[in-house]
Amino acid sequence: MRVQPAAFFRTTLPLDLSRLAELDSGRYHSIWLPDHMVSFWPDSIWTPEFTDLAGASPSPHRHLDGLAVASAAAVLTERVPLVSAVVDTVRRHPSLLAQTALTIDHLAKGRFILGLGSGESENTLPYGFDFARPVSRFEEALTVIRLLWESDGPVDFDGEFYSLQHARLDTEPYERKPPQIWIGASGPRMLDIAGRHADGWWPAGAWTPEHYAEMLAAVRSSAERAGRDPLAITPCFIQVCLIGSDEDALAEILQAPLVKAFLLQVSAETLRGFGFEHPMGEGWRGFQDIDPAVLTRERILEFLDNVAPEMILAVVPHGTPTAVAKIIKTYVDAGLRVPKILDYGAMAGLEYAGASAANVLAAEDELLQLCGDLS
Repeated sequence: MRVQPAAFFRTTLPLDLSRLAELDSGRYHSIWLPDHMVSFWPDSIWTPEFTDLAGASPSPHRHLDGLAVASAAAVLTERVPLVSAVVDTVRRHPSLLAQTALTIDHLAKGRFILGLGSGESENTLPYGFDFARPVSRFEEALTVIRLLWESDGPVDFDGEFYSLQHARLDTEPYERKPPQIWIGASGPRMLDIAGRHADGWWPAGAWTPEHYAEMLAAVRSSAERAGRDPLAITPCFIQVCLIGSDEDALAEILQAPLVKAFLLQVSAETLRGFGFEHPMGEGWRGFQDIDPAVLTRERILEFLDNVAPEMILAVVPHGTPTAVAKIIKTYVDAGLRVPKILDYGAMAGLEYAGASAANVLAAEDELLQLCGDLS
């Protein structure tokens, strides 16, 4: 499997579907489309006081249905695979996920990949969904999806979370081949599930190449125990990074409140491993504890005052496009084959957002040169 970058397509307003033609050019392994209700940025700092991005968009949470956007992308592209990155199995019943995935795959003529995860609290709890035991729920949902895809007639299923009685999904997969399933997984149980069931895998966070290699090894070991080919699972990663044209630009980026807010997605345990105490306290669990509506201005101001640039630099690849590419190459050496370079420097403001796309392209080009014919 050769190294090839993935593209990220925003499913928020304003939506620019014209970009799809460019992404369908053959440069990218696949297009990844997120599926969220809300973003990770607190409402209290999405204001002109903290960022000029608030003047361009009144809210960071103007999310569209990721699977609906994937349907549009399916008919506006011709060759690039489309991936939901990721859909949780809390907000959507597995029978509907099974039907929707087949629908998009028919529209895409076999190019849709169903990316699944166990979910985050911010996208579920505010809407009244039951977020208890998300991993067990995820595994059972995966069973139901496969059962509906593979059964020739009505299905009966009596599970802990889902029950089917004479349920049928007679829509056959496109060319009799169901969509691939990619799984977002980082914890031991989810990594084991990915090894037993996934066609592709990416972690919610991999803070070092060694960390990535350790998780990939767990996925592959699980695949071997299940009698599957471990090398048939596509290793992916959304690589958050900070790209600046020089050291001065990077220093400015690191002072931006929305860039500092990335640390909200990092757990206290992870940051402690790099020698830092988390500004949100020793019990902070990272993105699972984010609720953008209730993180008050006072708490976020205190948090921002205690974020040191070194904390961010410890967990995020950073530097010029060339420097970032060299860091990501170490993840390739650890087994990564489909990287998505996500430049968080774009959150430093409109000026940096405007330069971000070119920086990412340059980093991709540098990475491909470093990888050569690696397979």
